[in-house]
Amino acid sequence: MQTADLGHIHLHYRIDGPGDGVPVVFSNSLGTDLRLWDPLLPHLAPGLRIIRYDRRGHGLSDVPDAPYSMGQLVRDTEALLDYLNVRECVFVGLSIGGMVAQGLAVKRPDLIRAMVLSNTAARIGTAEIWRERENLARTQGLPALVDATMERWFTADFRASPALPLWRNMFLSTPLEGWVGCAEAIAGTDFYSTTAGLRLPTLGIAGDRDGSTPPDLVRETVDLVHGSEFALLRRAGHLPHLEQTAAYAERVNRFIQSHGLGAR
Repeated sequence: MQTADLGHIHLHYRIDGPGDGVPVVFSNSLGTDLRLWDPLLPHLAPGLRIIRYDRRGHGLSDVPDAPYSMGQLVRDTEALLDYLNVRECVFVGLSIGGMVAQGLAVKRPDLIRAMVLSNTAARIGTAEIWRERENLARTQGLPALVDATMERWFTADFRASPALPLWRNMFLSTPLEGWVGCAEAIAGTDFYSTTAGLRLPTLGIAGDRDGSTPPDLVRETVDLVHGSEFALLRRAGHLPHLEQTAAYAERVNRFIQSHGLGAR
């Protein structure tokens, strides 16, 4: 277990691949931990330095009292990359992780050379929707949210498969304060103006059956970045790398190679 003492917080992280490889940082969705990316790793191009971490309130990282702000989540990630001496990484952010990517790219362009905005947006949902979910979580716990969350995340076929319990249990094992805190961060975030000022290689990925961040919403955000690319994965929901693993990896690998990021 690797834990970074960042002064203000301890974050759990893991690094796979050669130390001199191109750094690729993966940032998870709400209610998941760094194991979310396990199925994808064998499909990524060889030679990459793959960095994953549990954001505050998730996995094995510290769980401060809620609420959290998006600024705090961005600062946590910034501090972790500084701690690991990472510069010019490819940053793959999924859902709330994609919001962190947008905020970090604006604040610290030296840290991110290119980004993948997967199943995310400059603004996700409304403050009212998130406050309703937070209140339900506070009063009844995450079990009250899990069924609706799985329906938004996955296609009907995946929900009927033996693979579902792992991700359902991961969601349920998320610390309540961590889930509520990060939900509050999403509720308070609108990056439309700042993301429109970004100029870096960007790939957007959406699942055609995503009930959390529908394809049109993802594309609207990705189109804010000049010269960006967009990929729609069929028969996939909010976590498309779990349902269409090979296709997802192919798009990420091609993006990295097409921008000359795959070798040093």
